[in-house]
Amino acid sequence: MKSKVLVTGATGVTGNFAAKRLLELNVPVRAMVRQHDERSEKLKSLGAEIVIGDFNDLDSLTAAMNGTGGAYFVYPVAPGLLEATALFAEAAREAKIGLIVNVSQRTALRHAPSHSAQAHWVAERLLDRSGVPVTHLQPTLFMDWLAYFGQEIKENNRLISPYGSIVKYASINSEDIGRVGAAILADPEGHAGKTYPLYGPAELDQEEVAAILSEVLGRNINYLSFEPDAFSDIIRSSNSPYNTAFNIQHIAAIGHMFRSGEMAGHNNHVEEITGTKPLSFSDYVNNNIELFK
Repeated sequence: MKSKVLVTGATGVTGNFAAKRLLELNVPVRAMVRQHDERSEKLKSLGAEIVIGDFNDLDSLTAAMNGTGGAYFVYPVAPGLLEATALFAEAAREAKIGLIVNVSQRTALRHAPSHSAQAHWVAERLLDRSGVPVTHLQPTLFMDWLAYFGQEIKENNRLISPYGSIVKYASINSEDIGRVGAAILADPEGHAGKTYPLYGPAELDQEEVAAILSEVLGRNINYLSFEPDAFSDIIRSSNSPYNTAFNIQHIAAIGHMFRSGEMAGHNNHVEEITGTKPLSFSDYVNNNIELFK
């Protein structure tokens, strides 16, 4: 895609990687941010155009999209997704956007018990019906989720989660998600109308995750399994950014989904689309070792 691409969430987790990768691919980037800060200045220094935008303001979205040919849409796990998606779709339609890459969830199912996951399923349908070509990315659990429990690993040498001991899933690094989105927007041919579940390179159960942590950190990390509702109580008593009613409901609900085996599976979409294998869990821990050591 030779025309400029709008990247929302450009100072966030996957959006930042998507913006940087597009710039590396010599695709002009307009980075939509909520405010100017050090992160937006860094993107500006790399060549991105910085604009202030608001998902709840149709006019700001339309202005941000004006003159662009593609858009990377990512919304946090928070209330307001459906309103934001409707406004984003309308702005994209008015701007005649050639392709939206929508970052959804692997848990996005019609009957998902998570309110967030079900909203993502509805958001996908809204975009499908908007008349604007769209590609949906459905990443499984982010490896970065582990960072929120880095203190627990540091201080108590234990890994805690609501996912059970034996169910396997292939968590994915946020950079790989951004790279996939960038690759599609840089070369959109054949991607419109597709949905890509995205996985890391290997399915691991929580005992295997704890074993990798132990090996990389050089000390024994024990896995302690909590039932989803009990895990929710831990989040409620913490200073975690997930400590909101909306996020707690989501975490407990997807805990049940993972335990049921619904999120198991694997494919090679990351490598097929980007030409590079996804980051392994061991490499993720090594790259972020200061969080756990």
